Amino acid sequence: MVTTKPRGSARLHALDVARALAIFGMIVVNVGPYTTEGPASLIIRALNGRASILFVVLAGIGVTFLARRPFTKRVSRRSTLLWRGLLLMLIGLALQVFDHGVNVILPTYAALFILAAFVVRLSMRWLFWAAVASTFLGPVIWILVRQLTNFQIDPARFGDTPLELVTAVVISGPYPLVVWIAPFMLGVWVGRQPLGNPTVQRRLIIGGAVASLGAFILSRILLAIFGHPDQGVVEWDRLFSSFGHSQMPLWVISASGTAALTIGVLLRLVPSAGRAIRPLIAVGQIPLTAYAAHLIIIALLVHPGPETPAMGLLVSTVMMVAIVAYSTVWVANFRYGPLEALLRMPPSFLKVSYQPPQRHRRRQYIRPYPRHPKRA
Repeated sequence: MVTTKPRGSARLHALDVARALAIFGMIVVNVGPYTTEGPASLIIRALNGRASILFVVLAGIGVTFLARRPFTKRVSRRSTLLWRGLLLMLIGLALQVFDHGVNVILPTYAALFILAAFVVRLSMRWLFWAAVASTFLGPVIWILVRQLTNFQIDPARFGDTPLELVTAVVISGPYPLVVWIAPFMLGVWVGRQPLGNPTVQRRLIIGGAVASLGAFILSRILLAIFGHPDQGVVEWDRLFSSFGHSQMPLWVISASGTAALTIGVLLRLVPSAGRAIRPLIAVGQIPLTAYAAHLIIIALLVHPGPETPAMGLLVSTVMMVAIVAYSTVWVANFRYGPLEALLRMPPSFLKVSYQPPQRHRRRQYIRPYPRHPKRA
């Protein structure tokens, strides 16, 4: 089947589907339970730490697309990113209040948006090497600080002092910025690529598969040689680990590779998928609302959660169907989701007196007399 959609629209729909899959993956992981028995548990463990990385990589791509937009309503790109970061922080702290037993990713998500306001204009080379450097330096910093302070991993909450809030987001929370900046930078770098190009798509698929499997296999080899690290003590042997949310380089590389592979495959498949994927596109178009909705559903109807992984997958499936139905109806009647519309309305104090540069016309020099005198 050949699609008649514009290439740009097909590319955006592929990213929408990727966001929907990231939301679904986080639903499965957050509903749980996380055990080591049975095929259902294998699915949950496989998604643990990978769905959230995909969510962050897509955030980087989205920030890149946002930075390409022209100035509107005299509000700069930087002001827009700062406003969205502030709102995401407040929404994340509010969602953490609910009794769902989930560590909310939005405070770190917010910090990445705030950071993007200052780094989104970096060159391709700087973005790539920043992603590589943070992949290896972030975990080292995390281990050093953990050894020096022995901090407990707790999410940011309302009531924290500014220092406690910053500390939780940057280093001591479940999604430390020093580590999670790597997949975000990767997303910004990927967003700069011509994603409609088949060569770029092929590179995402091949490179993502190599990174995902290579880092996972390397971790297994190192663990077989040096042994599994003691989870109760933070030592340097943790660097060999690739299990979900270990904050270690091999996990970041493997999960980021899976994200690149997923995005590359969807860029290839979605343009020819037809109407069958419209419900997934709808979820991906209101990802913040869908993410918040799944946490509220868990808090009100699911927590403390199913007793077995199989029951957890069943509950997760029901939740996904409900979110798909809601998203489909909402997108059919409104352009933006409730929370997405809020992000798109920056207040007046963020407006800047921006004037587009005017081209200066060269002054026409009028000679006081002709170059050559007219002949009589």
